[in-house]
Amino acid sequence: MNNTATHQTKKPPYGIIAILMAGAFVAILNSTLLNIALPSINKDFDIDASVGQWLVTGYMLVNGIMIPTTAFLIQRYSIRRLFITAMSLFTIGTIVAGFSGSFPVLLAARMVQASGSAIMMPVLMNFLLTSFPVEKRGSAMGVFGLVMIFAPAIGPTLSGYIVEHFDWQVLFRIIAPIAIFVLIFAIAKLKDKKEKVDIAIDALSVILSTLGFGGLLYGFSTAGSKGWDSPYVYGTLIIGFVSLILFIVRQLKIPNPMLEFRIFKYPLFALSAGISIVVNIAMFSAMLLMPMYIQTVRGISPLDSGLLLLPGAIIMGIMSPITGKLFDKYGARILAVTGLAITAITTYMFSKLTMDTSYTTLIIIYSFRMFGMSMVMMPVMTNGLNQVPGRLNPHGTAMNNTLQQVSGAIGSALMITIMSNRTTTHATELAEDAMKTMSNSSVQPDAATLAAAKEQLGMKAMMEGINDAFLISVGVVLVALILSFFMKRATPAEDIQSNSNKVQQKSSAKLAEN
Repeated sequence: MNNTATHQTKKPPYGIIAILMAGAFVAILNSTLLNIALPSINKDFDIDASVGQWLVTGYMLVNGIMIPTTAFLIQRYSIRRLFITAMSLFTIGTIVAGFSGSFPVLLAARMVQASGSAIMMPVLMNFLLTSFPVEKRGSAMGVFGLVMIFAPAIGPTLSGYIVEHFDWQVLFRIIAPIAIFVLIFAIAKLKDKKEKVDIAIDALSVILSTLGFGGLLYGFSTAGSKGWDSPYVYGTLIIGFVSLILFIVRQLKIPNPMLEFRIFKYPLFALSAGISIVVNIAMFSAMLLMPMYIQTVRGISPLDSGLLLLPGAIIMGIMSPITGKLFDKYGARILAVTGLAITAITTYMFSKLTMDTSYTTLIIIYSFRMFGMSMVMMPVMTNGLNQVPGRLNPHGTAMNNTLQQVSGAIGSALMITIMSNRTTTHATELAEDAMKTMSNSSVQPDAATLAAAKEQLGMKAMMEGINDAFLISVGVVLVALILSFFMKRATPAEDIQSNSNKVQQKSSAKLAEN
């Protein structure tokens, strides 16, 4: 028996999978609920936006630090033990957050939540890989995609409604009963047999991983607000890069690496990882830029902003299982190429936003963009993991989840930086044009008119900055589109080795006969 969490069976354990997916759903949903609620939290605790942002940044940091350790945890412990531990941490954090009366308590509760959430996702993904044969993994991962995509997509709509009608604490209080139910059900029903694996984690690897991934995530996630010239930003990025290099070197030297980087020698996994990174960076353009355009530029309410994104979320949720079945039948390339082409076209359409773009038009473009994205993420990821040997599945899932965290932070920083720089440039150009118009006019505006005009110019400059960031995002999507043409259906490495051995045996037999 290999060191994966469980072995493949003829009939997948659907009951266990349902419990794991229920836990993953509430964990992912929780990760996006706070984005719209941050202004209310900042006001209640009388803190700056930069301090309140730590509720999101801190959550991401804990995820980035914890996820690389999950490959070791999955090999060392049973699914039951890992999931119950993760769900317990998440539940405790949720309950404490729902009744927190100070910001430090709320932040600490979010960190506890994140530590549980970080373990849950790789555990579920690894369990699906080991429970289904390669030819059926697409359908299984498609259902997983439904959870992974639909939960964060409905988060803004749910959050917008709750924040508009209730206190922000309700966001946690509605999650807590669900988390408690899943935890009780898991304790009662979750059972899996696992041989004891006597492996120890390398302490230096944990330290280097924490400094490496933590430094990169913090540096990139704060670059948008602090600026690239801030010593906090470039200092942590330098520490992150150096530590990550030392971490990789150490993993290649020790006999039992915490995170196995040799999986990149499997070409389809390396290709899928590259495409996923690029797509993740592009995906964050819409996640960040659309709310800015909708709420800041257009003045649309948080609830209506969430409702605008809801049809796209529903389409993505419906398409995910369908895409999984199509992947099993036709492979990843045709899906990825089609999906990325649609994503590129719709992203380009977002680079042409105006002050008068209708609400309906925004819904249609965003929904089509989500339709395209639904064909890309899970098929590409699953195809890459299909080539990885079963014994390396924990490392494959941990690596994918880690790269998602880091590329998400890079995407956020990149898009915010481009938007901010281009907004400043457009503001200068628009101000110069306005001054020329005023100097040629015989009638001078009063102070109120000047203030209104200045505000209008600021909104228009931001809109143009958002358009420019979307245009850069088109180029990023096109890179992924080009890479997707090199994809082919993956065959597990064990099967390749097995077929090679059979050929050698036949050749040896023929030589013996002769």
